[in-house]
Amino acid sequence: MSALPPPPPRYRPVNFGVTRLTLREGEPGVRYLQAELPLGAFARRVTDYLVHWAEATPERSFLARRVQRADGSTGEWQHLTYAQALDAARSIGQALLDKGLNAERPVLVLSENSLEHALLALGCMYAGVPYCPLSPAYATVSQGYDKLRHAIDTLTPGLVFASDAARFGRAIAATVAPGVEVVLAQGALEGRDTTDFQSLRATPATPAVDAAMHATGPGTIVKFLFTSGSTKMPKPVINTQRMWCANLQQITLSLPVLAEAPLVLVDWLPWNHTFGGNHNVGITLQHGGTLYIDDGKPTAAHIGETLRNLREIAPTVYFNVPTGFEMIAEAMKTDARLRSTLLSRVRMFFYSGAGLAQPVWDSLHATQEAAIGERIVMATGLGMTESAPSAMFCNSPDVRSGHIGAPVPGMVLKLVDMDGKTEVRYRGPNITPGYWRSDAATRDAFDDEGYLCTGDAVKWIDEGDIHRGLAFDGRIAEDFKLATGTFVSVGPMRAKIIVAGAPYVQDAVITGLNMKEVGALLFASPACREVSGLGPEAPWADVLASSGVRQRIEAVLGQLASQATGSASRVARALLMAEPPSLDKGEITDKGSINQRAVLKHRDALVQALHDGTAPGILTPGA
Repeated sequence: MSALPPPPPRYRPVNFGVTRLTLREGEPGVRYLQAELPLGAFARRVTDYLVHWAEATPERSFLARRVQRADGSTGEWQHLTYAQALDAARSIGQALLDKGLNAERPVLVLSENSLEHALLALGCMYAGVPYCPLSPAYATVSQGYDKLRHAIDTLTPGLVFASDAARFGRAIAATVAPGVEVVLAQGALEGRDTTDFQSLRATPATPAVDAAMHATGPGTIVKFLFTSGSTKMPKPVINTQRMWCANLQQITLSLPVLAEAPLVLVDWLPWNHTFGGNHNVGITLQHGGTLYIDDGKPTAAHIGETLRNLREIAPTVYFNVPTGFEMIAEAMKTDARLRSTLLSRVRMFFYSGAGLAQPVWDSLHATQEAAIGERIVMATGLGMTESAPSAMFCNSPDVRSGHIGAPVPGMVLKLVDMDGKTEVRYRGPNITPGYWRSDAATRDAFDDEGYLCTGDAVKWIDEGDIHRGLAFDGRIAEDFKLATGTFVSVGPMRAKIIVAGAPYVQDAVITGLNMKEVGALLFASPACREVSGLGPEAPWADVLASSGVRQRIEAVLGQLASQATGSASRVARALLMAEPPSLDKGEITDKGSINQRAVLKHRDALVQALHDGTAPGILTPGA
């Protein structure tokens, strides 16, 4: 008598909106996929949500952030209500109108997530003045300020806001022309007149600013968001009211859980990225929720602040990037208060920005089942800055690493066969009209039917059931051929390395273009220190060179080699990277996702040495 199969896992209930899809054939090699669920009407402007909640729930907290102390620590939560946010938006919007700012002279923001940053953004939206939140790293990590200069030259801002003169003063002095007004939330700049942020906040609002808000509509530019940039300079993506409002409706129709209870987020994701700035701030405004700004990050130095916040504030939905979930999964194993608070009312976890290794997924589920007797759905999807951001979401609890699911309502996916893969292209009301002052880049981004060419490859989760949707299949531009003419599929191979190497391999960059074999540059995780046999103060290079770590990684390569079906799926050689990926060089984004093309560009000499056998420390598949 055979054993009965194990019962299916029990999940905390979550409804999904898009459960059925329509597929039609086009020209040979082309198909079109869309949701059966219609989009319906959506808001004309994001500020309509602000006005609604300020009237309906004026005392509800919209944003909260811990007080920032002079020594760099954080204190108690400081709250901003919806009524306060609207009042500030009207005053700041009036000040911006008085300064004659517009799309030709927008507002440039140099700031991490903060209450002042949020109020300035709301003021811009209310007055119909486009703004651009730039990556703070352009001004604080970069040494040459190339990307900051590029952004300023492209946008020609009429006003630059900086949260802190001490942090951003040097960059402002080097890049911002003397005639451009600088507004500071804190500090002063030597030798330069500046405006205090509070003076904007204190400007008396007049009927003119309300008229300006009502004059905005679907075609109004809300903001410019720069792409991360790989081998070229970042491009300024135009974000209109139509894009953002349509996408908020698409997100909620796809994930009804967002509207089923008062929304509470605890979130660090930077507002200069579309995930944090459009998706998370947007759904908070749409649903009258509360967003607690998390000053932590998924790094060894800052994850403690995130864990502190999650021990205190219970989110209803929790968003993070894979590295963040990896750190949280490890902490939850031994931190009872973290488990209790985080799991108390969360309805869904959601990751984006890169692939989440299945062992991390499994660890979270195991902890959840032990603590609360059920799993929390781990959802994900696919999108980009140009789609505002969401294009696809998983549509069932049965999600595995790599799944991206079904298209959002109102958007059509064009599936185009290319060199043995399938590129996905987008068309819908959430798609950008193009790149600001970049006509050539805009033309290159769209095909002859007006679909945005994403460069993302997809495949069916289940070829026998299209309603389950799609899985991610890497980036078309990242795939390459070996000298034998065999194609190497980079995305799936990278995912296999991370899964097999967990918890020691954090990320991987695949090498071997025009070479005889596939190689890899491996970025190791802190877990390697535990198997190195060295103390906590040992230099990282010594940790990676230790026999314990080398044997562990060579065993991983051996395991992968035993599963390979040919040279294109076998990693024949690898190097452990002591130097982390550089944010300044574009090798990694603010969210922690690796940029394969940028790493290969800036470490080309090392790649060549790996493949010609002259690099020290080459690892090969072991037993």
